[in-house]
Amino acid sequence: MQIPEMFKKDDAVSPVIGVILMVAITVILAAVIAAFVFGMDTPEVSPQASLKVDDIKLDVGDNNNNSIYIDHQGGDKIDLSEATLTVTQGNNITKFSPMNNSEVFFEAGDLLIVNVTDSGSVDSGINLNGDHQSVGTVTGFNITSSGDDVKISVSHIPTGQIIADMKYDV
Repeated sequence: MQIPEMFKKDDAVSPVIGVILMVAITVILAAVIAAFVFGMDTPEVSPQASLKVDDIKLDVGDNNNNSIYIDHQGGDKIDLSEATLTVTQGNNITKFSPMNNSEVFFEAGDLLIVNVTDSGSVDSGINLNGDHQSVGTVTGFNITSSGDDVKISVSHIPTGQIIADMKYDV
């Protein structure tokens, strides 16, 4: 066999390249399937909503019952069993965690009334469109005086993200 003739014969090239391509495609396909099966979960995202504090009503009598009115202006509905509401004024903090013990949704157009007392008693709680909600843990404090900022935040428990962060000048 002469040397120029050797370069013209390519009988064994096609089967070898075909086998290499088939093995490569099989490996890539197996990797993609394994990635989907073993953990390409989409992370949970918190609801996105526009919330606004409409009013804070102070009761300076013996009961020290204060009410915070929160309006859901649009966006995703919020499952109150997966949400924490925190009210802060100065160094005083109260938390409703979760905001309800069962699945109840706070949707666009709804009004949420948060009642805060200095004792964290039964009077403390949340009303959604007039229905009292059975909250989890409640710590109490009194909104002390007018003229001070009250900060209200709603956070999503599963993701730890803040849904809304509001400030209201009493």
